[in-house]
Amino acid sequence: MGVFFRIILTLLGGILGYQGVSVLELPFSSPYLIVIGTALGALVGLLLSPLVDNMFRGLLKFHLRDILSGLIGLVIGILLAILASIPLHGLAVENGYLSLLVTIMLAALGWTIGVRKRDEVVSLFQKSNIGSPLVGKNSGVSAKILDTSVIIDGRISDITKTGFIEGSLIVPSFVLAELQHIADSSDVLKRNRGRRGLDILNKIQKEPYVTVQILEHDYDDTHEVDAKLVKLAKELGAKVITNDFNLNKVCELHGVSVLNINELANAVKPVVLPGEELRVHVIKDGKEQGQGVAYLDDGTMIVVDGGRRYIGETIGVLVTSVLQTAAGRMIFAKPKAMEKAL
Repeated sequence: MGVFFRIILTLLGGILGYQGVSVLELPFSSPYLIVIGTALGALVGLLLSPLVDNMFRGLLKFHLRDILSGLIGLVIGILLAILASIPLHGLAVENGYLSLLVTIMLAALGWTIGVRKRDEVVSLFQKSNIGSPLVGKNSGVSAKILDTSVIIDGRISDITKTGFIEGSLIVPSFVLAELQHIADSSDVLKRNRGRRGLDILNKIQKEPYVTVQILEHDYDDTHEVDAKLVKLAKELGAKVITNDFNLNKVCELHGVSVLNINELANAVKPVVLPGEELRVHVIKDGKEQGQGVAYLDDGTMIVVDGGRRYIGETIGVLVTSVLQTAAGRMIFAKPKAMEKAL
């Protein structure tokens, strides 16, 4: 805005000064007084122009949702002021200053509440399911935001295929940009991972249970994708689907709901109880002397006490204990042959 904005406000101030002197109709009014009033008005406009300019620049930094929710609060505040002015007409206030003061106070209060309660205001319109780009095929189902790691991981495609995840899957433009950047990497491994992520997105778009939406939305005040994901989830009232441990913790700190693919994978693993018998293939040594290590089909590690002698063989084992760790589930067992020997 700059100089042009100051010129406009100076001219506007001069016009208001001229009109003010003309309306007052002073008994000693003269052309000189009109000139002085116009000059004073122009001076006031010039002095106030930096303040108004900064106000407009600050307003432009607001997110569109903040402005819209603030305007809604402003309109409600003005309507309440109109209703409140009705009983004020019965008071002995002929100049209307009290009504003007009440209007300004309620309008400012409405704007403040509208901006601070933005999420609640936006959620009211999202729940209507009318023309909202953030609502999927199933009403009442909250939207989910996919992060880069869970797209590259690929298991989200299998989960959506089963129908366990419904509603809208949102892929922000900054996540898609990161995927494209990885796919164009000079490193072969990164390039393959990026291309795999793009292929996974194409597969998910064909699933009947979900709607994949590319959301053209970004934040200029931060370059971290995780921080942008948290901000977007808070604005939309959506959940974040990830398998990134650090992002999971950050979302929890900000009160954002998270659907962690790794936690889901651990939760659906078959339950193995002490005393059960299993058939496993021992493939390598364990950390302790005499131990052997085997794996179930879902990747669960089985530590076989005394199983070193059976490396390369498929044997029957008896489960002795099950340990749940942050990395997953570990099963401890011993060969059935050893149990029979005892």
